[in-house]
Amino acid sequence: MKALQCVELGMPDKLQINEVANPAVMPDHVLIDNKAASVNFPDVLMIQGLYQFQPELPFSPGGESAGIVSEVGEGVENINVGDRVFAMTGLGAFAEKIVAHKSSVVKIPEAMDFETAAALPMTYGTSLYALKQRAELKEGETLLVLGAAGGVGLATVELGKSMGAKVIAAASTQEKVDLCLQHGADEGFIYPSGKLDRDQQKELSSKIKELTGGMGANVVYDPVGDDYSEPCIRATAWDGRYLVIGFAAGEIPKIPINLALLKGMKIVGVFWGAWVGMYPEENKKNFEELFQLHSDGKINPEVSDSFSLDDGAKAIAHLKDRKAKGKVIIKI
Repeated sequence: MKALQCVELGMPDKLQINEVANPAVMPDHVLIDNKAASVNFPDVLMIQGLYQFQPELPFSPGGESAGIVSEVGEGVENINVGDRVFAMTGLGAFAEKIVAHKSSVVKIPEAMDFETAAALPMTYGTSLYALKQRAELKEGETLLVLGAAGGVGLATVELGKSMGAKVIAAASTQEKVDLCLQHGADEGFIYPSGKLDRDQQKELSSKIKELTGGMGANVVYDPVGDDYSEPCIRATAWDGRYLVIGFAAGEIPKIPINLALLKGMKIVGVFWGAWVGMYPEENKKNFEELFQLHSDGKINPEVSDSFSLDDGAKAIAHLKDRKAKGKVIIKI
């Protein structure tokens, strides 16, 4: 089978398309013929050796895919050959076939296409867990979303609206802000790209306070980090929740921890992957909720760009260079 492989750490242009042996099906696992896979920021970090865990070389990146079950291992129940599924493997999805543990495989509704299914697990799974289990977002609260035109950002915009929040979308261009408004954001504004000086940080805080009537945001969803984090914390409301999602802007911010004291607020880590491993049944309920929201037309993953497996390196570079609006998909 064909697979996109990382044979040496570096930029996407170092990735190779290689012929590799079909993976063997072990007990409690299934073999899936992949039809689509989704590109996520951990893929960008992993091929450079910058992610929190590092697989041995060579490896195929890709943490989530959708396809058809072609073989079932011993000990697998309720998953059958021919089932349409998505799988959350964390690794190996950018290939024609993948073996996945039964606990990471979820059947998808008949009405859902493979591209949508591949785009849904990590972004919407992370965002629903963040808003529901971690922030306990309430109807009528104000939700600020940074990086709002990205995959997790747009998912959060849609989910925040479905939960009855007022959603403020922050993005780097007017085109991206407009996309967020199309997905249901109540307000949107442009923030500067790159490193922010103190004046720019103060302007960011002031803009958030202006859009919240001086009260600040009840919940901040931050997948960006770096210089953007502190001004958003300064513009968080009393008893607010600041969600630590990731650090797409590069640097892990150093936060004056006294701000949490002064605002009576919570700085809340969101590690969806670890939670899934510890609470698989709760995660399954979240996916059932997501399927219903999709069926009701309240969420719809935005697939902005599709690439072939042969162009998989270009797909990862597209996300790395921040050209994506919504999800980037590799069709297989």
